[in-house]
Amino acid sequence: MPSDLVLKTMNFVHRATLTLSFGKLGWSAGGMPVLELTTVGRKSGESRSCMLTSPLQKGDALVIVASRGGDDHHPAWFLNLKANPDVEVSLGGAPKCAYVARVATDSERAEMWPTIVEKYKNYGVYQQKTSREIPLVLLTPA
Repeated sequence: MPSDLVLKTMNFVHRATLTLSFGKLGWSAGGMPVLELTTVGRKSGESRSCMLTSPLQKGDALVIVASRGGDDHHPAWFLNLKANPDVEVSLGGAPKCAYVARVATDSERAEMWPTIVEKYKNYGVYQQKTSREIPLVLLTPA
């Protein structure tokens, strides 16, 4: 499973790619749009941001996957948005906009998960690595 250092390094490299390419590279990964999610740290109260992919969009909602590479622990950003669902999202390098995050219901997940793993098989592999059910999160404009 990826360590915190590996995940932070991946985010750093992704941001560096965006910066060095003047935003021309890095807003798509594996055929998925990339977004910058900013949450409020549940312990620190400070803004925390990370780069994530959205394998599915439903209407105006962006769906993100709290996989953490199949780790047995939820990603920090997921715990942060559960504590405070008011988040900011930058999509495609656009200015940050206010969004509200919510965890998909069991029935929503049951509907969306097969579509996601059919198109992006790595998420199915991540689910096989862990006993926790990997949550899906819907981000909707505030």
